[in-house]
Amino acid sequence: MVSPPVPEPVDVPLDPNRTTCTTAQLRRFIKSRPWIPMHELRRRFVIPGVDDDVTPVRLATTTVFVGMPQMEGRMLGELLISGDVGYELSLDPVTPIVIGVYPMRPVPRG
Repeated sequence: MVSPPVPEPVDVPLDPNRTTCTTAQLRRFIKSRPWIPMHELRRRFVIPGVDDDVTPVRLATTTVFVGMPQMEGRMLGELLISGDVGYELSLDPVTPIVIGVYPMRPVPRG
């Protein structure tokens, strides 16, 4: 089976007035719950954009698509690549789009 071509990421200029989350905030929120749907991440961090915003994330053996604008998608991609969070793909229809994420490593409690 031949994989479809993956679009190259496009650099989007950052809006200095736009508030967004950090990678650490994403990691902390994801690790606070057993599973989080993508729409909940967008709602929790008030991530702007349209429903069709997706960011390709290249993993070791595949490329998945994260339903977030490019800046936040890259942050989540860093967490996926590092193994800090896992992902669940859509099964209906079967596509490489991430529908939810979950923590991979236990959170140390002090």
